[in-house]
Amino acid sequence: MEIITIPCLQDNFAYLLICPKTGDAAVVDPSEAIPVKKEIKHRNVKLTTILNTHHHWDHVGGNKELKADYPELKIYGHASDRGRIPEQTEFLEDGDDIRFGGQSGSFLHNPGHTSGAITYVFGKSAFTGDTLFAAGCGRLFEGTPAQMHDSLNQRIGQLPDQTELYFGHEYTETNLRFALSVESGNTEISNKLADVKALRASGAFSTPTTIVEEKQTNPFMRCTSSEIQASVKSSDPGNDLSEKEVFRTLRELKDVF
Repeated sequence: MEIITIPCLQDNFAYLLICPKTGDAAVVDPSEAIPVKKEIKHRNVKLTTILNTHHHWDHVGGNKELKADYPELKIYGHASDRGRIPEQTEFLEDGDDIRFGGQSGSFLHNPGHTSGAITYVFGKSAFTGDTLFAAGCGRLFEGTPAQMHDSLNQRIGQLPDQTELYFGHEYTETNLRFALSVESGNTEISNKLADVKALRASGAFSTPTTIVEEKQTNPFMRCTSSEIQASVKSSDPGNDLSEKEVFRTLRELKDVF
């Protein structure tokens, strides 16, 4: 499966997934239609599927226009997002799979950013939307810190270490600066920050990351780190330093960083 990153809006990513066997394509989170349509034309593929990770406008804004151009489109989202994802036709529940062309995938329900947030998984590639970013996670609009902790660590984090994670926004440099502020002794973070600065200066994107990189650099997946726990304790003396309470304080600190 070929994966094409499509920059949208100010800092969003959509992803065009192409089945090499059939030439059929799916798009993950088309926040706007025009960049997606340009890429479809350039690649000479047939769009058959939209994969929405959640209902926020900057991930579904292109649905209606694309559906008008491609009336047979299947539009996937979580069942709980019924009525919130424009033109949704497929309402995913546990155990369902996802198909387009000759490709077959699955999904993980990972509430936290929103109640219906999901990650799409095709082989060694996963599309996390606004649940997991490189070195970060999404804000908690509809879920709890405990839910988001489990979504990152018990669901996405259980994928194989070399799984490539394609995320929804170019927030990596800021996320790494926050990560360094709570774990300054972590050389993996400082090394990746230098790499990302060079990438961005060259005009390249920081997506994808990998599970193993996130376990090394993402503070929200490092709640047992003694240095992170010390940072949390200095800001929140009453924190009991359980993983979910460390996560809660980290998210609060990131919100005002």
